[in-house]
Amino acid sequence: MSPDSRIETVLVCGGGVMGNGLAHVAALGGYATLLYDAAPGAGEKALALIERNLQKGVERGKVEAGEKEAALSRLEIVPDLPAAAARAQFVIEAIPERIDLKAELFRSLDAHCPEGAVLATNTSALSITEIAAFTERPESVIGMHFFNPAHIMRLVEVIRGLETSERAVEATFEVARRMGKTPVRVNESPGFATSRVNALIGNEAFFMLQEGVASAEDIDTSLKLGLNHPMGPFELGDLVGLDTRLSVLRHLHRTLGEKFRPCPLLEKYVLAGRLGRKSGKGVYAYDEEGNRLPAPPPA
Repeated sequence: MSPDSRIETVLVCGGGVMGNGLAHVAALGGYATLLYDAAPGAGEKALALIERNLQKGVERGKVEAGEKEAALSRLEIVPDLPAAAARAQFVIEAIPERIDLKAELFRSLDAHCPEGAVLATNTSALSITEIAAFTERPESVIGMHFFNPAHIMRLVEVIRGLETSERAVEATFEVARRMGKTPVRVNESPGFATSRVNALIGNEAFFMLQEGVASAEDIDTSLKLGLNHPMGPFELGDLVGLDTRLSVLRHLHRTLGEKFRPCPLLEKYVLAGRLGRKSGKGVYAYDEEGNRLPAPPPA
């Protein structure tokens, strides 16, 4: 592929909460979309969720029935990363927020993606420049930070690393817009713009819960109705994963200082395996399909 080739195929690496949303909007945006996840059965599970979310879009009048079927026809679950990478002009990584895992993935993408392919990371806090250094093509590595749920939220932060080219920036803006998103440029900094603020809100909510200021549900309701947030901090934390939230806070604490020290109650939840929807229990409890269960009545 030449550096000026039109982007037709997008590879999404990671089929979790964020990855399935990215595959959803890529396919709906008209791209041939490859979805790779190393975990057995993860791709098929993601595909089923994408189909359900597209159907909800049809029922709400947001997606035409024909658009749903066309999007599904453009989606392909791929078991072999090297073979998939060789077909992609644009890659979006959406794996856990661990630099060692990202290093391994980007080295593999660097080895197998065609010349000129853009390698985007959906990291919410880690350094784009550091991730780019795991490749021999740092000019093609860029940050593309989506928001949960990715098939609904419109913003995408586009973060340029030290050596990211303007060509990669322009390609990323094009992809974001075809996905129906609004891209904004953000200078590289720990937590970028939104994660920095959101981490503080989520952490403070846990401190309030720890101190008995209000119940989790009432804190969530207060931010939704009083500050017009679409989701409360605990609802969002359970969706993203409390382990992911804790990982981001620890990184921001190391890089930006004491105000980002994680709340001890959040640490306890993660130690207890209460990670959110993916584990069946976080701040709230969920059924096998991720639907929130009603809270038991007060004792």
